[in-house]
Amino acid sequence: MIGIVVVSHSPALAQAAVDLALEMVGETPPAIAIAAGAGEGITGTDAVKVAQAIDEVASGDGVLVFMDLGSAVLSGTMATEFMTTSDEVRLTDAPFVEGLIAAVVLANAGAALDDVDREARAAMGAKQSQLSDREDGASVPENTAVDSSPDVIPSSVASAAITVEETLINPDGLHSRPAAAIVQALAGIDATATIADVTTGKGPVRANSLIGIMSLGAKKNDVVAFSATGAAAQQAIDMLVTMTREGFGELAS
Repeated sequence: MIGIVVVSHSPALAQAAVDLALEMVGETPPAIAIAAGAGEGITGTDAVKVAQAIDEVASGDGVLVFMDLGSAVLSGTMATEFMTTSDEVRLTDAPFVEGLIAAVVLANAGAALDDVDREARAAMGAKQSQLSDREDGASVPENTAVDSSPDVIPSSVASAAITVEETLINPDGLHSRPAAAIVQALAGIDATATIADVTTGKGPVRANSLIGIMSLGAKKNDVVAFSATGAAAQQAIDMLVTMTREGFGELAS
């Protein structure tokens, strides 16, 4: 599992962002280290702290570094000269909060550094899609969540897919927590799954992408289509159906 480093001018900001991201995963999250502040309550960043944080979370699978602004980028760059690990270290230009959440969820599912970085950098797509006033509303904005969307599925593959439609019954639809739950549930299952909002015409998007799922903006009472291919396609579909009918654990008891 990759490691994640959060570099910020403010320890409080960094801790809040990490706490929010950790709400989306279970009890065994990826290794995360915070390198924030310049010491003695001073707002700023410290390259030595960043290097130490990188070494702390390095485990052989790579390290992804998030930075808030300005000197955080400079400190991150300098830290690569001070660190002792031989892991690949990636300084990402992903948005600080949305990108961190997306990265923690996908890293927790066992994804590789390249995939986690790609998902994090696409993290503004969900917000941009939801704020868009386009009449068709069917596509994900270019250069954002498009990286998280599925490629065009060949007709021969699509015809072999198992597809079901379900109505969302949880109060807020496919927001961040249900999306994260779907990504976690599908981790390790030998299937490729997609989700589309039949009601709005948005999608399909990959079901292992937090950002892709959130970009659908699927709301309560929307009909969504789950499709899956692969050796465990039926298992994936059954799991998605069960989670949907249980309201992703958000129904009042």
